[in-house]
Amino acid sequence: MRIVVALGGNALIRRDEPASISTQRKNAKTAARSVASLVAAGHDVVLTHGDGPQIGLMALQDNAYDPSLASPLDVLTAEAQGMVGYVLMQELENSAGLCGRLAVLLTRIEVDPADPAFGDPSKPIGPVYGAKEAEAVASRNGWTMVPDKGGFRRSVPSPRPLRLVELAIVKQLVSSGTTVICAGGGGIAVVREQGVWRGVEAVIDKDFASALLARDVDADALLLLTDVDGVYADWGGENQRLISAATPEELKRHEFAAGSMRPKVLAAVDFVEHGGTCSGIGSLEDALAIVEGKAGTRVKR
Repeated sequence: MRIVVALGGNALIRRDEPASISTQRKNAKTAARSVASLVAAGHDVVLTHGDGPQIGLMALQDNAYDPSLASPLDVLTAEAQGMVGYVLMQELENSAGLCGRLAVLLTRIEVDPADPAFGDPSKPIGPVYGAKEAEAVASRNGWTMVPDKGGFRRSVPSPRPLRLVELAIVKQLVSSGTTVICAGGGGIAVVREQGVWRGVEAVIDKDFASALLARDVDADALLLLTDVDGVYADWGGENQRLISAATPEELKRHEFAAGSMRPKVLAAVDFVEHGGTCSGIGSLEDALAIVEGKAGTRVKR
């Protein structure tokens, strides 16, 4: 099968871990072993990844040095794509023996400049702050802050992805047998106005971008890997239970947390409703088991 594998933002920087390169390399080894298991089983893989923690850290570093020289979000996304892609590429070469058959591609994704998301920043990025620190950071940088994970995080616009600008190149690479790492962090958000491309201050949801990518490269499956073992009904309640298999219609009857599981469920449902064979959601370590229906949550018509 051709599988688009989306690594969650916590794949390289897990919760409560320091955002160091050594930490990212350690976690990348786990991600690489998981992807390598799919390649070894004969599947073609296109890999995407989150980079919200990295972008948030880069933005802080920029502002700490000189706010007047701070990079816009499209440039930070490009930097994070290169950095995370490099780490993943190296670990995949070491784990899967894919040296010479891997490519990391800077990927732009077109969004609508009139998307209402630009007026409602809703995508948390970067570290968690306490209340006083969040107020100071917001005042100093002009950022919007939202409650998240017991504290506050910077929140930015998250428009829906419309089109992968580099899609033709991705298809050429995949057709040649290359394992492609692309659309990192949801892609670099750009708009086209009067024939000119322009980056915008936004971060596209990685799960929605991955579903779009999976449809456009004619993938059989979309695999959304995160730090939980699947989708749960009544999460945190008395009747909490793992949903091991469901149709899109069945999943849409449930409510899921907006900042964590809901985008993954919506992306999984969207891919299947647009003709994909199946979607899977689950733990990073269980990639092959999810594909084989032995772990996680599978979504099929």
